[in-house]
Amino acid sequence: MGLAILILGLVIFLGGHVFVTFRGSREKAIARLGGNGYRIAFAIVALIGLVLIIYGYGQYRAEGLIPIWSPPAFMRHITVLVMFFAVIFMTAAFVPSHIRMWLKHPMLNSIKAWALAHLLVNGDLGSIVLFGSFLAWASYARVAAKRRGDRGATTAPAGWINDALVIVIGIIVFLALGYAFHPIVIGVPVFGR
Repeated sequence: MGLAILILGLVIFLGGHVFVTFRGSREKAIARLGGNGYRIAFAIVALIGLVLIIYGYGQYRAEGLIPIWSPPAFMRHITVLVMFFAVIFMTAAFVPSHIRMWLKHPMLNSIKAWALAHLLVNGDLGSIVLFGSFLAWASYARVAAKRRGDRGATTAPAGWINDALVIVIGIIVFLALGYAFHPIVIGVPVFGR
């Protein structure tokens, strides 16, 4: 049951995000609902999808994982490294910097890195569906952005203060996620055993 709810949540959440890439349909929806109405509708759809994803994945884990493959132990170290960059990329999405300019679309790059990192260490069906779906969506969204001419961040502020800020904030968030959020909320320790 949990896996079905997870899949339904993914369809709703990622379906709404795929809809955004169809610019003609998106503009019609904005014209019909108004800018704020569209944003509210999008937020509601995304929130419903996210709640279903979280609930469904939690139920799936409680019901027992369906193993597909067994990742080697060393993949944990690679995952931690990839997640470090994923957090830096996500931080760069919110701070104008050279890092943001180099990445063009830092949030999409962060989601791809996050999904790939988790695919490396989770060999069960639910995790493959969850993280594989996000990796596929983020890859699709990046290609769609490029096709519509969205070049992403193209300028950076003078100096390197913001880049240092991105790295410092990213390190703090990375450590908070690894030492507090992941073991407490997810129930899986990141550092150590």
